[in-house]
Amino acid sequence: SQILIQNLSCNWLYISYKVNMIYPSIDKILEKIGSKYLLVNVVAQRAKEIKDSKPLQLPEKEYKCKKNIGRALEEISKGLIHFN
Repeated sequence: SQILIQNLSCNWLYISYKVNMIYPSIDKILEKIGSKYLLVNVVAQRAKEIKDSKPLQLPEKEYKCKKNIGRALEEISKGLIHFN
């Protein structure tokens, strides 16, 4: 997270936290896969398949991510990718 400090008036400071949320949550995906090393391999392979014009598992409008790696993570989090 990042702290932003802004001077609103002469002596007052306003502090807010800017939190960058990652979607989908890596923690939830790791519960399904169990290994971050396996996760990296599965996501990389699926992202490459998407790049090589393989069909998407969802309609394009339903993806929150525009990049192939994010789309691969979304597919895994929704249980659309099965692996051994």
